[in-house]
Amino acid sequence: MTTKNALIGLLAETSLHAGAGSSVDGIDLPIQREGHTSWPCVFGSSVKGALRTKAEDKLGKDNPSIQFVFGPDSSSDKASEHAGALLVSDARLLLLPVRSLTSHFKWVTCPALLKRLKRDSQRLGVDLDFTEPTVTDSNTAITAATEESDLFLEEYRFSTTTDDLAPLISVLSKITSIATDELNNQLVIVSDNQFSYLSKYATPVTPHIAIDNEKKVVKAGALWYEETLPAETALYFALNAHKSRGNDLPAEAILNCITNDLVGTESPYLQLGGNETLGMGWCKVTVIEQGA
Repeated sequence: MTTKNALIGLLAETSLHAGAGSSVDGIDLPIQREGHTSWPCVFGSSVKGALRTKAEDKLGKDNPSIQFVFGPDSSSDKASEHAGALLVSDARLLLLPVRSLTSHFKWVTCPALLKRLKRDSQRLGVDLDFTEPTVTDSNTAITAATEESDLFLEEYRFSTTTDDLAPLISVLSKITSIATDELNNQLVIVSDNQFSYLSKYATPVTPHIAIDNEKKVVKAGALWYEETLPAETALYFALNAHKSRGNDLPAEAILNCITNDLVGTESPYLQLGGNETLGMGWCKVTVIEQGA
């Protein structure tokens, strides 16, 4: 079956909470994470739901083209007629902003994330030409710019080594729309093991309360803790488009419905996760199509 593919970059401009329900630790509302790595992510069902919501807001919920692209509403009597023509992957983490004593923050990644990005891009037919650095020492970090002193991320101190990261920075800038000079100053690559710790414990956890409007005091039992991905987090996901099963619309037209009409240059934003009325989850979208 002929398919058309695209890699979609996301840069969170506000904090993002894609919730995983409850947990057994002290966080009442944790974020979604991969089961085998515990890296933060946004599940494909959440991403696809956000795309469908934006399409319904733009075209109207009953527009037939939405059914051809995303499939009939699962709650309708037509849900079993055919599947949608759009395949949406999980949004995978690429750059995690982490507090630093040596600057306002650093964008942190690791070799495992970069290797996975290369594999995903090859599968999609997207040309991303870079070589991922190797970091084996948990106390060492690679940067593009020379640090004046040791690098501090959260409570950890790293000795730094510099490397030519220009090809990698060019690719990351293409995916995330972050300026290359910002990445040159703020990109840090740490070991996979060290990144696993930071991705688990360096995400913000915020307390929330509810106020009794009449008494103007906190409601009894209305305290909860919510985890988020911070603003400036960079993620990406894969889009695969097939020929529509409802009206024989070709795969290229299906993909264009998303990459050009829905998140194109006129409105390159997507709201992911919960707390939309609090301004959370707004992401800048960058599209890299197959063959680019």
